[in-house]
Amino acid sequence: MKKPKIVKSKKPAAAQKSTKKSAPPAKGKRSGSATAGTDPQRVAAILAGLDAMYPDAVCELTHANPFQLLISTILSAQCTDVRVNQVTAELYKKYKTPEDFAYATPSELEQEIRPTGFFRNKTKSVMGASKAIVEQFGGVVPRTMEEILTLPGVARKTGNVVLGSGYGIAVGVVVDTHVIRLSNRLDLTHNTDPKKIEQDLMKILPQSKWIQFSHQLIWHGRRICVARKPRCTECKLEQLCYAKDKTV
Repeated sequence: MKKPKIVKSKKPAAAQKSTKKSAPPAKGKRSGSATAGTDPQRVAAILAGLDAMYPDAVCELTHANPFQLLISTILSAQCTDVRVNQVTAELYKKYKTPEDFAYATPSELEQEIRPTGFFRNKTKSVMGASKAIVEQFGGVVPRTMEEILTLPGVARKTGNVVLGSGYGIAVGVVVDTHVIRLSNRLDLTHNTDPKKIEQDLMKILPQSKWIQFSHQLIWHGRRICVARKPRCTECKLEQLCYAKDKTV
């Protein structure tokens, strides 16, 4: 007589220990981590690529001194640098000093800066900032972020522009629309708020590159990595970039 076979009961699938290892994220793809694209070697390669493309990138607002740069930056809100430069070419011939702007005739100044848009609010900011510089800072644009932020119409972006390009003082990173868009495309940040983006960039960039990086990214956004149809085939960062709307 044959002995009956003893069949061992199988463990429920949930109780079985999986021997499969989770696959690592594919190279060049975003993970859920905020540090997915901020590996130091990758950041260094991006900086090298920008240096190769834009070694001479500078602020494109025409100015002769930090005060003119302050006024031009205020006027550049919601306006192109090209238009601002067209307006200030004549404006700075008439208004040569902070006193000239501080005690200008508002209705005249409004019409003179009208092409830059939002001219009434900009007139108040320009005159208010100029008056504060004359009356509180001896006619000189302050050299610290804390002081420059006390000027009417001046926020951190403007402060970074003036301190960085006017005085060569790196206290932060200029974050404009191009920097917001490109720093996300390059996976250097996952934020959309300018203040948070600036903090993210300051953590991963050498302070010596804070000023130049913004100029280079702005130039790149205007010349190659344009919003509607980026020219990826012309981009030296193409192999480092894995944006979903690449054109290659």
